[in-house]
Amino acid sequence: MTILFYVGLFVASVVITLAGCHLFTNGIEWLGKRLNISEGAVGSVFAAVGTTLPETSIPIIAIFFGAGREQMEVGLGAILGAPFMLSTLVLPILALLLLLYAKLGKRTATFKLNYGEVRVDISFFLISYALALTCAVIPSKLFHVVVAAVLLGMYVYYMKLKFSAEDEEGEGGGELEPLLFARRSSRPSYLVIGAQGIVGLLGLVGGAHLFVTAANSISAEMQVSPLILALLIAPLATELPEMSNSFLWLYRKKDRLAVGNVTGAMVFQGSIPVSVGLLGTEWTLGTTALATMVLAVIAMSLSLLQAVWSGHWRPWLLSGSALLYLGYTLFLYAHGS
Repeated sequence: MTILFYVGLFVASVVITLAGCHLFTNGIEWLGKRLNISEGAVGSVFAAVGTTLPETSIPIIAIFFGAGREQMEVGLGAILGAPFMLSTLVLPILALLLLLYAKLGKRTATFKLNYGEVRVDISFFLISYALALTCAVIPSKLFHVVVAAVLLGMYVYYMKLKFSAEDEEGEGGGELEPLLFARRSSRPSYLVIGAQGIVGLLGLVGGAHLFVTAANSISAEMQVSPLILALLIAPLATELPEMSNSFLWLYRKKDRLAVGNVTGAMVFQGSIPVSVGLLGTEWTLGTTALATMVLAVIAMSLSLLQAVWSGHWRPWLLSGSALLYLGYTLFLYAHGS
């Protein structure tokens, strides 16, 4: 009976997350339309920042308000875990879903993207993360503070680029459905759009937290290794909002929003939370933490190389980055650390 209850919670978390996702994506698209900004900015800035803010609060609270080394490690884990998951798992799953949708006849097996935007997003992330890696081998607090300031400045410049960009014909996709909170309005107010976006975001956060609770309980009942829980279930829960939004947009053939939500989240995660870590900790990283950073850099470097070399992404090739995630997970499981 207990297992059935937790399974019910698990199903409820998925339903709540999907409902919140539908409200949030619809609201964020309307906000972009009302502000007359490009789909690239909507996906890479509004959606990405909106879905990453809740999880970004974890390292801030752990680092600045926590007590002890354990809390500090929780904060650093939260900072470094998101880019690793997004680069080695979420993007590959997005590519596999594209192939699945094509197999089902829902769409073509080709990403419809503005690859100039993709290259900009990945380049910003790689530069930010390279600076963060450099700080790990240079134990100078002054250097860390300077790099944190540079990262913050880079993100401000990134947002400026996104908001000044214009939409290009043929790169977006699909009609914009009516705002769910005002279906009969052809021009809903900012208040209604904002209310729907907030309700959707609360649904995403609530669903993710319920997901973690159910997963924790099920793992305890079934005596699943805490290591597996930490590696697979918890990170998936924290990235659930980004994944849900991107998967829904991909299904609706809004590829710029789907991919921009992921790559934009990576730019944010590689800049703002990393700056928090540089300012609030000694940024002394162990081998395990450094490995996640290196693997994220490798995965995104390969993605950038593919976009530059061939001018587009091949879904089957992009999905190969999942091997980095699987290999790392199996390595940690085998070594127990």
